[in-house]
Amino acid sequence: MGDTFLGYRRENGAVGVRNLIAIIPSVFCAAKVAQRISQNVPGTVHFSHPVGCSQVGDDLDVTARTLIGIGRNPNFAGVVVVGLGCERFTPKELFDGIAPTGKMLDMVVIQEAGDSIKAIDIGTRMARKMQQAASLERRQEIPVSELMIGLNCGGSDTTSGLVANPALGLASDKLVGQGGSSVLSELTELLGTEHILVRRAADEKVAADILRVIGAMEERLKRQIQTSHNSRWKNLISTGNYDGGLSSVVEKSLGSMKKSGNAQFVEVFAYGDAPTKKGLLLLDGPGHDGEVTTGLAAGGAQIVCFPTGRGTPSGFPGVPVIKITGNPRTFERMKENIDINAGTVILGEKTLQEVGEEIYREILAVASGKMSKAEVLGHDEQFCITRMP
Repeated sequence: MGDTFLGYRRENGAVGVRNLIAIIPSVFCAAKVAQRISQNVPGTVHFSHPVGCSQVGDDLDVTARTLIGIGRNPNFAGVVVVGLGCERFTPKELFDGIAPTGKMLDMVVIQEAGDSIKAIDIGTRMARKMQQAASLERRQEIPVSELMIGLNCGGSDTTSGLVANPALGLASDKLVGQGGSSVLSELTELLGTEHILVRRAADEKVAADILRVIGAMEERLKRQIQTSHNSRWKNLISTGNYDGGLSSVVEKSLGSMKKSGNAQFVEVFAYGDAPTKKGLLLLDGPGHDGEVTTGLAAGGAQIVCFPTGRGTPSGFPGVPVIKITGNPRTFERMKENIDINAGTVILGEKTLQEVGEEIYREILAVASGKMSKAEVLGHDEQFCITRMP
């Protein structure tokens, strides 16, 4: 028998590792009401965003699909949709997109309720009722094959590519080897590695998709760089990356791709969508930490693993983010933020394989209910829907 964890089996067969109620506004105008509803009911999380109206075409389509995907994430036992009433992406469309999951679902519209105070009161009653029902649910033993992790990194330094990312890759391989899923993204930080990644494609279509999405991202970055009037802002890696010892985006990419281990890529899927296959996957998304994690959560990832050489405290509402550093000094400095010290490999205290196993065991522990440090500290700043140029 393979490894297992303790999760929540949903009505549609999906499995959550948290049992929260999500308060999701269909438009930025409803964000404060959503926040106030969440503040009134323990066991809820809210999603504030600056979009949902005055967008057109692909840009609005990505927003709509992402919000629906967040609502469908199995970590949420129920969802309260909060709308204003005149937005372009209507609250009813968001409601209908989440409904096929069969989870608890309700909707409050501010203009129909009368004002913010009345909408907060109605939404609070909806969330409170859902939370009481969710409190009766119990964790059960679930095979690892039901687990999907997202791979993201930020604040990288030289130890990220040397230790933290390769160790995470070993954990990812072990998860995928037991039928689970692992999602790589951050295409802006895979530039120059596409010829390596295609060798791991499961078939010709996946190989073509890898080349297509990374090529499109490179063209997009070229256009943006050409229109920038600030020479410092034309660099594809940050000041902190340079300070941490990285010299170029290709060097950063070579380290970034190591998060995906050595498994075969079985599918490339679009931002805002969910994959149709299990195994190692590639999400077509940019490199911004928040945009990546949001795309991973919308795709169904229950946990995100996040190597960081320089250190970052950020987290995501309702989806645990496990922080890993390969820099022993960063771990000593940010012990309250970092879950795994992969810097023990640099110090010669552990092997890469031992730390890979440590990360894998931490993933199972967090999936079974252990809170990540970002969760304990209330970090939720990574919710950020990408925009189409």
